Amino acid sequence: MGARGRLYVVATPIGNLEDLTLRARAVLAEADVVAAEDTRHTRILLARHGLERPLVSLHEHNEDAQSASLIERLEAGESVALVSDAGTPLISDPGYRLVRRAAEAGIEVVAVPGPSAVTAALSVSGLATDRFAFEGFLPSRSSARRKALTALQAETRTLVFFESSHRIRDCLEDLRDLFGPERPAAVCRELTKQFETVLRGTLAELCQRVAEDADQRKGEFVLVVAGASTETAAGMAAALELARALHEHVGLSQAARIAAKLHGVPRREVYEQIEKKGSG
Repeated sequence: MGARGRLYVVATPIGNLEDLTLRARAVLAEADVVAAEDTRHTRILLARHGLERPLVSLHEHNEDAQSASLIERLEAGESVALVSDAGTPLISDPGYRLVRRAAEAGIEVVAVPGPSAVTAALSVSGLATDRFAFEGFLPSRSSARRKALTALQAETRTLVFFESSHRIRDCLEDLRDLFGPERPAAVCRELTKQFETVLRGTLAELCQRVAEDADQRKGEFVLVVAGASTETAAGMAAALELARALHEHVGLSQAARIAAKLHGVPRREVYEQIEKKGSG
């Protein structure tokens, strides 16, 4: 049997097409096939850099079926370059099934690093970057989104979210309500593109700025939110413990109010955490 091919996981620009690395261009130029999330989008990128390669579509709806075909090509000795529409593949994009199956088949998987909206946003946010948690896209429905955010209220690491233009205002308002109006954050819009903006401030300030400026509700967004202080996290943990104990004797609303007042945390947060546990 001949030598097996390699699967290259290739990062591509998140906006500015000049951000394709020299190594990424070389890998794309030599690949036997490029597996792309959207072949139309990738064809534009290749043309911009004077390249023309065979393309196959690989997205969330066909990844299982397409992976089998690509593994066969890799085992036959071909090289495959995996790209997403923007940034580093597999970061809120399809591809992990292909990578997993290639690894299980003993095929070499090679990272070709480059642009990433996550690290780009962190680098300009002005917030702590030594520890962070990437949460991807929050749920689109308000109730599910608030439930997800409630579970993150005491997280001390910096948080990174992706968000769309038609939900950015509602998402910021939920963050303000659940994390507190004074929590520092950054709204990174259209990174590396013509109309890039980065807004920094408290969640209350950012809600107001986005509400007042329609332009700040257009495009693609990365939200970077400071983690809870260790004091806040400890206070919330203590308040939840007390509220649960009180709830055995009094109503949930009263238990949350007493516990929140004693430990200096928002009553609503305590209430929703206990309610979520009770309904789960």
